[in-house]
Amino acid sequence: MDIFNDLLNFSIVDIIDVILVALLLYYLYKLVKGTVAINIFLGIIIIYGAWRLTSFLNMELLTSIFGGFMKVGIIALIVVFQPEIRKFLLMVGSTNLGRGSKFFKNIKFLKSDISDGSDVDAIVTACNKMSMSKTGALIVFERNNNLDFLSESGDEMNIKVTQPIIESIFFKNSPLHDGAIIVSNNIVKATRVILPVNNEKNIPQRFGLRHRAAIGVTEKTDALALVVSEETGHISYFKDGEFVVFEDTNELNTIIKNDLA
Repeated sequence: MDIFNDLLNFSIVDIIDVILVALLLYYLYKLVKGTVAINIFLGIIIIYGAWRLTSFLNMELLTSIFGGFMKVGIIALIVVFQPEIRKFLLMVGSTNLGRGSKFFKNIKFLKSDISDGSDVDAIVTACNKMSMSKTGALIVFERNNNLDFLSESGDEMNIKVTQPIIESIFFKNSPLHDGAIIVSNNIVKATRVILPVNNEKNIPQRFGLRHRAAIGVTEKTDALALVVSEETGHISYFKDGEFVVFEDTNELNTIIKNDLA
């Protein structure tokens, strides 16, 4: 009867509490989805559920075992999830509550759109043409995490994305071709951007600084990155600090649109 009484006494504060926990779990799941950490995340959820269940059933021995694991294991979890925790805190810190439209843009599941509006077709077509002429390029797609702290290292722009614009920026004689460009909501918001370079991962020697920079920015934020190699003309796509394999530009187009959804 006590349980039913508790359910009947469910207040508005309890509803808000449940919604906030659901949002927290949703964002945590988004951060680890598609990575090895997803298995650890699910394992933690299972162990926590078992801990609460044994506590509810007054199974004192199992409760103490699971409780001890949860208390001591938190230190190990901070080490294991260090990249994910950093990305989560960056995502929270970059949500600008002073701008309502930006805030609701960050809460993507409230939107019915399937992408952020970026002209992916034009960007991929431009990369394909630059690949044929072996023109080096590094394009970063901004998602939830605000990349203004990176944009400040380059030249601020406000140019609508088109295929000719992308190609002209990275033209070898252009003063803007060095560094990366940041694309947000179909706008080139900055050029000649200096990105953090990852020197920890072992990648083949044929990949240069552009690839390491793409790994670095997608590892530290939730951004996506496209790289055109100046040496080989090969197009590479990065997400969560990893190479994403694709068969052709049509599949690449589809993958980017899905990732921006």
